Amino acid sequence: MPRVSAAFFALGVVCLLTGMFMGMHMGESEDFTLMPVHAHLNLLGWVTMAIYGIFYALTHASLKPKLAWTNFLLAAIGVVVMIPSLALYLPAHDAKYVPGIVIGEVATVLSLLTFGVSVYRELVRPRLA
Repeated sequence: MPRVSAAFFALGVVCLLTGMFMGMHMGESEDFTLMPVHAHLNLLGWVTMAIYGIFYALTHASLKPKLAWTNFLLAAIGVVVMIPSLALYLPAHDAKYVPGIVIGEVATVLSLLTFGVSVYRELVRPRLA
């Protein structure tokens, strides 16, 4: 498995574990204010990172490391900036946290676009008959 795949899975595991503990805490306290944070941690943090990691593991023979690591960096920035910003924003709807949410969203979209380039490259690459 390429190191970039392992990096995606490592970040995904941290996000999923955090999301699980957050879900347990919300259930115990019956305070679901941070439910969107929990959902983003599990979907963007775990599911998306796992999909990226699996794709790069499956395509390791044609992997472009710079492109894959750029994908990882943007995805990591997106999650690490957006999730805490959203967690701080939701309880009071304090606008000072909106820039962090926006920066995280932009990084996440750029990460997906970078992934799209990797997918397209794999789709059109020459193959042996």
